[in-house]
Amino acid sequence: MVYVATLISNPVHGAITRDVVAAARGVLPGSGEALTLDGDIAAEIPFDPPADFSVHGLEDAVRAAIDGAPVDVVVQLAAGRRKRLFVADMDSTMIGQECIDELADVVGLKAHVSAITERAMRGEIEFEPALRERVALLKGLPAGVVADVLRDRISLTPGGKALVATMKANGAYTALVSGGFTLFTGPVAEMIGFDENRANELHVADGQLVGTVAEPILGREAKLASLIELRGRLHLSPSETLAVGDGANDLAMLGEAGLGVAFHAKPKVAAAAHARIDHGDLTALLYLQGYHRDDIREG
Repeated sequence: MVYVATLISNPVHGAITRDVVAAARGVLPGSGEALTLDGDIAAEIPFDPPADFSVHGLEDAVRAAIDGAPVDVVVQLAAGRRKRLFVADMDSTMIGQECIDELADVVGLKAHVSAITERAMRGEIEFEPALRERVALLKGLPAGVVADVLRDRISLTPGGKALVATMKANGAYTALVSGGFTLFTGPVAEMIGFDENRANELHVADGQLVGTVAEPILGREAKLASLIELRGRLHLSPSETLAVGDGANDLAMLGEAGLGVAFHAKPKVAAAAHARIDHGDLTALLYLQGYHRDDIREG
């Protein structure tokens, strides 16, 4: 069976040089000629490994061979890479921030709340009670602050619009599934172009946050359930699905997807996922599917 190793760098600093490609080919058994996907940003190398090889072991061998170059390496089967369902986390994945931390900053509690968020995303504490604890600290905050935070503090991760637009143009369904809040996922999903969004609902009364969140909380198991439900609704096989996230509450979803990508993720998540992107932006998820630069829609 033919496999492919995809090499990806950040578009701002293309790092796929001839030397990098040659070094990668040198440790890939039965490697063929490299195919350029996007200049010095992305390339792929087909190869024919022995039956008993380790995907992650071979990825590590390529990383060692390229000697610290800022290049992501993902090994997978060459066939069936184009996905028809894309499920994405929001905070620190499709956007560059954690929304609850930015809300906490408005009331002077960002350092405290960020520390809890970090521990939850690393898997050191359970997500659901950690969310309840953080939401309680927001009690009395005017709900209108959400619009200010969206406008002034939230930035879309580079490549996200192109990723969603290109996959949709090629027949995929896209869903933003977040352990955050609908007050944010609705506008963010619209800005990026997702077909739907799911998240937790903050309770609001008299124009203020009550300090509680609707139950059951959308966390690790709910993200997994969303992927399975969407896959069934669309009559897709597991191999036709793609998921991306960065935190421990994404692990089950990433494991269930045909390709689960840890994006600039916490160490526990990066170690467990099928693929990891540490250097590239979100267009990396297109190159992983074999898309070329000319195929990409800017969104």
